[in-house]
Amino acid sequence: MFKLNSSITELHRVGKTTASLLKKLGLETIHDLLFYFPFRYDDFSQRIKIAELQADSTANVQGTIELIQNKKSFKRRLYLTEALISDDSGSLKVIWFNQAFLTRTYHSGDKISLAGKISEKYGQLIMISPISEKIYSSQALIHTQGLVANYHLTAKLTQKQIRFLIFQASSLAGQEKDWLPIEIRKKLKLLNLQTALQQIHFPKNTSEIKEAQQCLGFAELFLRQLKAQIIKQELKTKSAWPIKFQEKATQEFVSSLPFQLTNSQRKSAWQILKDLEHQEPMNRLLEGDVGSGKTLVVILAILNVALNKKQAVLMVPTEILAQQHFSSISKLLKKYNFKITLLTHNHPDKNAAKADIIIGTQALIQDKVKFNNLALVVVDEQHRFGVNQRQKIMEIGKNQQLTPHFLSLTATPIPRSLALAIYGDLDLSIIDELPLNRQKTITKVISEKERAQAYNFIRQEIKAGYQAFVVCPVIDPSDKLGTKSVKEEYKKLSTKIFPKLKIGLLHGKLKPLEKEKIMADFLDSKIQILVTTSVIEVGIDVPNATLMLIEGAERFGLAQLHQFRGRISRGSKQSYCFLFPSNEEVLTEKTKTRLQAMEKYHDGFRLAKIDLELRGAGEVYGTDQSGFPELQIASLFDYANIKKAQIEAEKLISQDPELKKFPVLKEKLQEWGKSIHLE
Repeated sequence: MFKLNSSITELHRVGKTTASLLKKLGLETIHDLLFYFPFRYDDFSQRIKIAELQADSTANVQGTIELIQNKKSFKRRLYLTEALISDDSGSLKVIWFNQAFLTRTYHSGDKISLAGKISEKYGQLIMISPISEKIYSSQALIHTQGLVANYHLTAKLTQKQIRFLIFQASSLAGQEKDWLPIEIRKKLKLLNLQTALQQIHFPKNTSEIKEAQQCLGFAELFLRQLKAQIIKQELKTKSAWPIKFQEKATQEFVSSLPFQLTNSQRKSAWQILKDLEHQEPMNRLLEGDVGSGKTLVVILAILNVALNKKQAVLMVPTEILAQQHFSSISKLLKKYNFKITLLTHNHPDKNAAKADIIIGTQALIQDKVKFNNLALVVVDEQHRFGVNQRQKIMEIGKNQQLTPHFLSLTATPIPRSLALAIYGDLDLSIIDELPLNRQKTITKVISEKERAQAYNFIRQEIKAGYQAFVVCPVIDPSDKLGTKSVKEEYKKLSTKIFPKLKIGLLHGKLKPLEKEKIMADFLDSKIQILVTTSVIEVGIDVPNATLMLIEGAERFGLAQLHQFRGRISRGSKQSYCFLFPSNEEVLTEKTKTRLQAMEKYHDGFRLAKIDLELRGAGEVYGTDQSGFPELQIASLFDYANIKKAQIEAEKLISQDPELKKFPVLKEKLQEWGKSIHLE
């Protein structure tokens, strides 16, 4: 007798090869199969008589095999399997390519069901490579009739194989414990879990699909929100240093700046400063578009912490960025005589724990610096950290009695609904304005015939004293990808296109000191054109860089392209971003729409939403960034449902923080946390 935790290999028709293919999809148990949801459905609900078929239509046909045989096509070196199918209204010719095994599966006299497109050839209707299955009196048709589910696959695995295995697994759906509290289920009119699992895979109609998606989508969001609320509750049990707002000193500092803060900066800074006053640790995400002035808001928080005689840490992803922050913060806070130190792999400081303000990379964690009165931890580029990494970062000050306040930053534009789904454990502040007098970057998709003109424009700008980035998708040449690499572009630009200019090469395989030297030279204008990969996405400010040329632009998401573009929008000078597709001839309409959006829009949030609609979160933000969820059913745009899940999770945790009344839910949450590395 199979159980939910039984191995897939126990199912019928699963050998070692099939099991290894399924493992690539993360499918190892029967339970995994049940929760592997389809991404679309084929509608074969209309069964049509052969005499009523029409060309260019999709249909389900059922009949008897009159004849089936294999033939070899010498012209195209193909094996053809031809069959003649008949019902009580007529007969139909069917052809499959390179599927000679079908003559061992089907024989004359067998009843068969076919689903696919009807074509017309030489005045005769024909079905080419349809989906097929034999009709048995005691077995349901799961591949060719009704609404047929389609699943994401891997090479050498077919829809029929995975559908057949899920059909076997579906008989065990009743064993799945319904962990969603019954009160919530009744309140929101959701199906029970067992019924939802049956309907999502083998629905009778579109209403059943919607009901199943509503149930499973809410359940998915509810688990994520529940985890977030548990983290919030845990923080409430801890104490932090209350940082008294230094109103007069803060006003004097703001007044001394050579520019005015935007309203968004003021609002975000006030939210953070009010949080710091509480004994309950702050846990907040500051989200702002590239160049929106997040760093200055952080400095206001750090200033207040230091004036309260407590320590603040700023952790950033790269060494060169840490150096730039160290330099700029030291200048801005010079008159206060704070002890400010830099702590990175290449700049160790044994006395860092004694400083007022510590700026560094992940060396802050790895070097196990022991702080005594650390009151604030700020982490830049929040989107690169999942919940478990955030918890680890929070442990920087674990040796002291009080917990530090936690502020994380991201320049990755995340729509509010998505941010709520991902970062439910964090309060959210958004800077949605750019500083005054900041010019929008002129962006243009450049065709290959306009390339020479673009190069001439770059020459003129560099002659005027400005600098340029050239971004490529890969480091080394690749025939398979058919896109330009930094190494070949560097060679071409330095020897053929701009032989008289100073050109630098930057990519992830260089040693840290090499990368640091190249970026320092670019900052000092010793390099006029920097040919680079996406390593500059989380980069530094180069106010003199006004040009960016992006090769293979279609290979990047809009959010990422917008991040790149933000590298050149730092000064008051007009900046330009040129997008070069790899191969204009094979671009899809969807890809063209994406790239054209870069020309029209400069709002990172709007661009991210367009990209999410066209591509999905995994592709837009990168699946290696564990902060982003791979939601199977729930929609990242369904703000109402996400909010609903958050409200119900908050209510449940406030009433029963340890889930003592919901042991099945608690067990499910623990399993789910481990499966996405939250524990």
